This record gives sequence, C-alpha cells and structure tokens, in this order.
Amino acid sequence: MVSCKQIVWLKFLVIVLLLLGVFFRFVNLDRKIYWFDETFTSLRISGYTQQEAVRQVCDGNEIGLADLQKYQLPTLGRTSIDTIKSLAVEDAQHPPLYFLMARFWVQWFGSSVVVTRSLSALISLLAFPCIYWLCLELFKSSLMGWVAIALLAVLPFHVLYAQEARQYSLWTVTILLSSATLLRAMRLKTKFSWGIYAATVALGLYTFLFSGFVAIAHGIYVVATESFRLSKTVTAYLLASLIGLLAFMPWLLVVIIQLAQVQKTTNWTSDTKISLLELIAAWAINISYFFVDFNYDFDRTFDNTILEYMQLCLIPFILVLVGYSIYFLYRKASKRVWLFVSILIVIPALPLVIPDLIWGGIRSIQPRYLIPSYLGIQLAVSYLLTTQITSTFVNIWQQKLWQFIKVALISVGILSCAISSQADTWRNKYLNIYTPQVVQIINKATHPLLITSCQLNGIGDELSLSHLLAPKVRLQLVNELNVPQISNSFSDVFLYLPNHNLPLELLREKLEKGQKYKIEDIYPDKLQLWKIVKL
Repeated sequence: MVSCKQIVWLKFLVIVLLLLGVFFRFVNLDRKIYWFDETFTSLRISGYTQQEAVRQVCDGNEIGLADLQKYQLPTLGRTSIDTIKSLAVEDAQHPPLYFLMARFWVQWFGSSVVVTRSLSALISLLAFPCIYWLCLELFKSSLMGWVAIALLAVLPFHVLYAQEARQYSLWTVTILLSSATLLRAMRLKTKFSWGIYAATVALGLYTFLFSGFVAIAHGIYVVATESFRLSKTVTAYLLASLIGLLAFMPWLLVVIIQLAQVQKTTNWTSDTKISLLELIAAWAINISYFFVDFNYDFDRTFDNTILEYMQLCLIPFILVLVGYSIYFLYRKASKRVWLFVSILIVIPALPLVIPDLIWGGIRSIQPRYLIPSYLGIQLAVSYLLTTQITSTFVNIWQQKLWQFIKVALISVGILSCAISSQADTWRNKYLNIYTPQVVQIINKATHPLLITSCQLNGIGDELSLSHLLAPKVRLQLVNELNVPQISNSFSDVFLYLPNHNLPLELLREKLEKGQKYKIEDIYPDKLQLWKIVKL
C-alpha cells in the first residue's frame, strides 16, 4: 500500500512536472524554424491553394518577402470555405477540423508564428485530463493517472508536437478521449455514453484519417472482451462507430473523389526505399526518441559530444524498459487491461508496418503517424513504474531501483525538453534542418538576391524562408523554363536548391552560356546553397 506521505509527495512531484510541461510547451514558441509542413498549415489558413501561389510567384520575376507572406496570412475576401476548398482540392488526406480552428484562432489573435503555434500548445494541455480519465477507466487507479500525467508532461515527443502548427496534438487528445469514452460506455452500457463515443469517433476522423485505425483497434478490443459474440456491447459499438462514420461521410467522399491526388501527395512514403535492417533500426530509434531526444540524427555526422553518446547508450536501455513494460503488463494486469494496451500499440501500427515490409517504404518510421502506438507504450511504462514503486511484494531495494529508473526517465525527458527549447531547428523538421544556416549566410549580405526553384515541392521551402529572411532580401522563383535575367544591382546573388528540385547542371549551362555568370560551390553541399558571380 502507498502511505499518505508518499501520495502527498507524488502529487507535489506531478504538479511540479505539470508546470514544467506547460512551461516547455510555451517557451520560445517562435524560436524553431517554421518548417515546410507548418507553412502549408498557414497556406490553408490563408484560403489559397498551392497551385494559385505557384502560378502567381513562380514566374522568374523579382519579388519581395511580402509577396510570399500573402500566402501565410488570413486574407480579406478569403473565408473558411476557401480553407476547406484548398484542403479538398490539394490535401484531402488532412481533414479540415484543425485547420478551421487555426484559421479562427489567427483571425482573433494574429498570425505570428507564436500565435499560430500557441493553438497546438493549448490543445496539448487537454491531454492531461484525458490521460488521467483513461487511466481511471482502464486501471481503476488515480495513482496510475498521476504517473501517466508526469510522463506526458516532460516526454520530448509530446512537447515537440505541442509546439508545431499541425494537428498532431489535437490527434493525441482525440485518441485519449475516444479511448476513455469507449471504456466508459462499455462500463455504463447507456445510450448516452455510446453517443458520446460516437461523437469522439467523428471528432478523431475530422482531425486525422488514421483515427480510423484507432476505431478499428477499439472494435477488436470490444469483440475480444465479449468473447467474439455479437453481444449488446458489440452491437452498441458497431452502431456508435457507424454513426461516427456517417458524420464523417462528407469528407470521406472528398477523399474518395480526390484519391489520385492523395496518392500523389503521399507517394514520398512509399517511393523512398530502405533495407529491412534500416527499417527495424529506425523503429527502435524512434521508440527511444519518444522518451529521450537530444536531436542526434543518425543520418548526419557524429560529433562525439557527450549528449550524442548518451543518446546512443540510452537506446538499448529504453528498448529493454519498453519490452519489459509490455511483458510485465501481460503478466500482472487483468486481461481487459493488457488486451486494451496491446491492441492500441499493435493495430494502428500494422497498416503502416505491413506495406513497408512487403513493398518497401518509410510509412512506419514517421513518428507522428504512430501516436496511438506510442500512447499505448506510455501506458505500459506508467503501469510498470507505478506497480513496482508501490507494490508491497517488492523489497525495498527493488523499489529504490525502480524509483531511480523513474527519476532517470523523467530527468532525461526534462533535459531533452530544455535543450530543444533553445534550438533553432530539430530533427523532426527534417526538410529544414539547415535552413537557419542558409538564412544566416543570406542575411549577412548587403543587398542580396535569392534565386530558388518551386518545381518539385511547390513553394514550401520558400514560404519557410520568408519567416526568417531580412526584408532587404529579394527573390526570384524559377523553373527550368524561365531561368531569370539577373540584375546587376545586387551585392550578392545566391542560388538555393533544396532537394535539387531544379537540375543544377541545366541551370549552370544557361547562366554561364547565356548570361556570363558562374555558379560557385562555396558552401557545403548539405546547405544546398550556391553563389552566382559575374564572369
């Protein structure tokens, strides 16, 4: 049993960690690069489509930053209907709920990076009561809820996505909420409780399409707990899920109509091929990043810092802890508990893992797609730590060991969040890892011109740059058909080709032969930045 003194200290610890978690979610909200994906959030908020923006600015003519910022702000004459149309035409795999919320948010409070991201940070706070409620319904233990809140507050994964202007913090909340309402409906067996669950199913689907996998996981759990019989509970689940699906039907029809566009937009997850060994390694590394993240990217150079060594050394310990937590849950918890957590971990991940194993791809190594599985892992770890620290069947030395593990896990989480709060970019913003360095070089020039291409990725990279470049910078957005005439009025002319979306050699030939310019490789290739000088 847990003494009153221990409960008081645990509550005090949770309150401290909760305050730290809130602090980390809101501190330096505008410090990290407003990266590629986030710029598309603002594009949808503005009510424009990318096609409209590309048609208007990617013509080789010289433009200023204000000409790009137009597509990052709510615009007079563009309404929430235009936001919905923009998503429906170009980005149907992202349902409109978060984007509509974000549009109203920036209309009311302004469109700065801080304001735009603060919506996600505020939404992420709702995860605390939701995970507490889920623990009450699942474990019948408020103590378990406190431990789960403590972990949720300082785990770097949750903090990173709470500071991103995307829908993932809202998705986290809907997963926890729908799971808690499901367990409540199964317990109460009332029409009203099942109606609440149906509403959370629709809410989740309008947040992120992969909420469908969560609903399927819930269905498997209900059927399994009912011994695979068509009981009243199973019937009630099916009816509630059907109601939630019917409420989502208007957007589901949009997805079906725009299926070809959806496949084109998401092809990058299937076209990128990695080996089976690399795939398994990425799974393991991502699980470790959920608990400790010092921004070490295994695709980049190893700098031999203490933090990088810590990151590497902690990976096997984290994996052992996660594996043992799931095993311990299976051995010690009731069937209804371990079955729910196991299904939540496995089922939402399978639709991503299986295609990667059969056809290749990187669907299953995108951490943001696996939030349900990570939440299941977090519940298992919370159960292990709570049980081992408070159990009367564990001797004092074992309790001390598990207390140390809990403190260590929380400490590396806090350290991860502290380091991240001071960073200009992070590994989850992988398309813009080096953007701050690029901007620093360009902004140092007296009167710079930046030539870049919007041929492959549209204008996402340029929109990201527009949030950091100095007002003195002028831009020319080109493609291979409209190589620009370069003015002699600039002190420095830069060429920026992220992901090499314009053939460098073709551009080099046209500039050197047609305009007597030379492309100099004076910056590291990783920056994808060159300088153009007059011969």
